[in-house]
This record gives sequence, structure tokens and C-alpha cells, in this order.
Amino acid sequence: MIASVAHAESYPERSISWIVPFPPGGAMDAIARVLSESMAEDLGQSIVVENKPGAGGNIGASYVAKAKPDGYTIMIVANGMAVNPALYKKLNYDPINDFTPISLLAAVPNILVTQASRSDVNSVQDVISQARAEPGKYSYASAGVGTSIHLAGALFTYLEKLDMLHVPYKGSGPAVSDLISGRVDYMFDSITSAKPYIDAGRLKALGITTATRSSSLPDLPTLAESGVEGYELTPWFGTFAPAGTSPEIIEKLNASMLKAMQSEKVKKIFGTIGAEPIGSTPEALHAYLSNETDKWQKIIAETGISAN
Repeated sequence: MIASVAHAESYPERSISWIVPFPPGGAMDAIARVLSESMAEDLGQSIVVENKPGAGGNIGASYVAKAKPDGYTIMIVANGMAVNPALYKKLNYDPINDFTPISLLAAVPNILVTQASRSDVNSVQDVISQARAEPGKYSYASAGVGTSIHLAGALFTYLEKLDMLHVPYKGSGPAVSDLISGRVDYMFDSITSAKPYIDAGRLKALGITTATRSSSLPDLPTLAESGVEGYELTPWFGTFAPAGTSPEIIEKLNASMLKAMQSEKVKKIFGTIGAEPIGSTPEALHAYLSNETDKWQKIIAETGISAN
């Protein structure tokens, strides 16, 4: 116990690895990178962001679950942490018991987008009308099975009873590339990833997944406003360490994250990428994850969303 306390008092003594279980280019990666810079200044040690993509975030999560619980490996997660237990029959980790929560970080809306050059689609109802007229013809991309982007599309097709093909990618970046090139028809991308392409005239925004509009795109209606009754999905991001990480180290990391989210630099960048800072205690994140896990188990059972 004395050695553990001494270790926590001197922590960190070397660089920290921050695992992002998806490729560069999406909201998760952007949030980890901006926070890591601010936290490194506060903690006096570098924080190295490492991308370990694959299997809807499961590869990165499995890596962190097996890491030494010494505070030198942490992970950013999203909705998939709560969803994957219901999607995958076998996981190499337990989302509740193999990790120690640190803090909720942010909420970032997803938006329904298509190619800007498409003159035939200008609203959510246009998407619905075309998909109903030609079942099975249209596709929607995602950043991987179980991601909030996948869930957004699956919930949309379920509520509107549409037959559309889900095309999962290893991250938002490659999915957006294929969307712009026309290899897929639609995508519920994060506002972080999609907005630069919207501003550049390469993508067209049709609707937003959250219950209210975003200050980043105030003229963009919600899907519920657009006639998709009962639609609401708010993507969230949080951080975890391996189970067994000492409370003293978790407290240091939590305090540093909350401090970082109060900095003007982080607030400015969060605003630029459409992220709303949340920040929480470890206990609040644990309760939130448990509630989200229960919620999505019920939704997945009702909707038939699968990892296929």
C-alpha cells in the first residue's frame, strides 16, 4: 500500500500512452489529441496518442484491458463501449469490470450527409422517399460496426422501416472518402469529421441526430424535426484505464482532464469540431456506462441490429 501511494505521488514519471481504438480523422481522435496536449503541460510528461483501430473498437479496448494498471495506458471510448456487449457474442474484455473509469469528455452530434453534387436529395424526407421506392438500392457507410455512426444509421432505417445496405469501414476517414467518391450513398458522420467537407462544398448535410440543433450548424434540422418520429441519438466520449489502476492515479488523471477542458484553447477547438465538453467524476462515468449498456441492449434486441 505504501509503495502504491508513493507511486501515485510521483506519477507520472514517463510518457503516457493514450489509445484511440479508431484511425485518425474522426471526432474521437481529434478530442484525444487536443486534450493530450493540454494534459501533458499540466502533468509534466508527454502523452502519446496511439491509434489501434479494428473490430468496432474492440482491438484497442482489448489491448488496454490487458495493459498494466499503472496509469501509463489510458483509452478514449464512445458509445460502442456500451453497445458492443449486445452486438458481439464474444468479446475479449468486459466493458464494466476490465476498466476503471476516469471521466466523461464530450458529446459530438452525428449528421446525415451525402455528396454535395446530388441534386435529387436535399432533405431527410428525400432519402426516405428514394429508399422506399427502391428497397435495397441505397447504402450508408459507418466508421465500423457498433460505432455511434453505425447505430445512427441502423436506428434511422429501423424507425422508417427502410431496406438500406450498411457498409462498415475502419474509421470515419476512409468512409468519408468513399462517400465523396460516390461508392456509398449516405453516412451519419460526426459533425467533427463532416463539417470541413460541408464547408468545402463536397458534402451536403441533411439532418442532425441529437434532440436539439447544433450551434455549429444552427440551420440544420434534427431528424425528429424532419419527420423521423422518436429519433434521438447523442454520441458521447469518455476515458478509461485498465481495471486495478489506483484511485490516486485516477484522481490525478481526472483532475488534469477537467482542467484541460476549462482551458480556452481546448474550448475553442472543441467548438470548432462541434464538441460539447461534459467532464465528470469517475463514479458518474461508471453509472452512465451502466445505464447506456442497459439501454442499448434493449434497443438492439428490439431493432435486430447486428455485427454483420
